[in-house]
Amino acid sequence: MSESVKTNRRTAQARATRLRIIDSARTLFLDHGYAATTLERIAEGAGVAVQTVYFHFGNKSTVLKEVMDVLSVGDDAPVPLLEWPWVRQVREEPDARRALAIWVRNSRLVFGRVAPLLSVVRDAAGADPDMAAQWRVNQDQRYLAHRTFAEILAAKNGLRRGLTVSKAADVIFTLLSPEVYLLATRERGWGPVRWQTWLTELLANDLLGPDPR
Repeated sequence: MSESVKTNRRTAQARATRLRIIDSARTLFLDHGYAATTLERIAEGAGVAVQTVYFHFGNKSTVLKEVMDVLSVGDDAPVPLLEWPWVRQVREEPDARRALAIWVRNSRLVFGRVAPLLSVVRDAAGADPDMAAQWRVNQDQRYLAHRTFAEILAAKNGLRRGLTVSKAADVIFTLLSPEVYLLATRERGWGPVRWQTWLTELLANDLLGPDPR
């Protein structure tokens, strides 16, 4: 067996191990919260030694960050949000209303994977400095993404007259949030598509103004 084949096999095995650890951690964080989830329990769920978890991630907060990253993208490819294919589609779409619909639809898909875990981070932030820092990072990243989207709409001459990019970004950040998503889908029993339809119409009316067609 050649060295390249051996290297590829080791890489694939390491990736598979990381994904098992991430999957175990996701289940435990959602079922038991951050504080009650230990690296030992994560290792047990993944079928590996706890030293393996330390080797791949170092500490529990890094495990949670990796879980968040994988859930956000849908796989373990290290692609920044603003480089995702659907964000490129939003940039290339000439019509602001269709671009908004694409943004909200894909946000629904992301929230379906990530929003429950964000609740875990938020709940732990009050007592754990690492989680408080992670929550702040998540919020800053989310604002940056929505600010970028507001700039995209402005570049298409899509924002209604008098609405600045900063104000548009604040509206998007506030309404297109995991908290609102969970309130609608968990507390009020809305289906995700109903939330998507409602929010698309709400944002279109507030950001873009009346549809001229």
